[in-house]
Amino acid sequence: MSPLLRPAADEFAQYFAGYVNLVPDGDVLAMLRRQGADMTALLRDVPESMGDRAYSPGKWTLKESLLHLIDTERVFTYRLLRVARGDATPLPGFDQDAWVPNSGASARTMRSLLAEFATVRVATLALIESLDDAAGERRGVSSEKPVSARAIVYIIAGHDLHHYAFFRDKYLA
Repeated sequence: MSPLLRPAADEFAQYFAGYVNLVPDGDVLAMLRRQGADMTALLRDVPESMGDRAYSPGKWTLKESLLHLIDTERVFTYRLLRVARGDATPLPGFDQDAWVPNSGASARTMRSLLAEFATVRVATLALIESLDDAAGERRGVSSEKPVSARAIVYIIAGHDLHHYAFFRDKYLA
């Protein structure tokens, strides 16, 4: 696939504009490759005791937030696959707040979560690298809003950037 151009505003729901806008100009695929290493570098030395702490009362713990990042990347990648393959079936949203209490994050180690993140990212990259230019342009419907395959790639990258900043600034500050 040729380098993915930044998606136009009509290629994704306004809800995702914050994520798309976080992605700097340049090669989004190269950035996705770097993000895996950056996230691991940021979190690999975090003591296990910090993994079960929230940065504020009522907020998710660091482990819950990391598992949310993993789960969400899986959901977005599934959406990417469906849209890129030309499946016009509308895709439902998901309730992240219902997922977190059922995630079992507190029973996991930070190391296992980082390993899972790395594995999911490898799978995400493999899918994106397999797509041709036509696949990147295809559009579908997700959460009752139009979305292009290339926009989903930017949403994945921006969602990671959003959580990286939260981990750095809220959990590890």
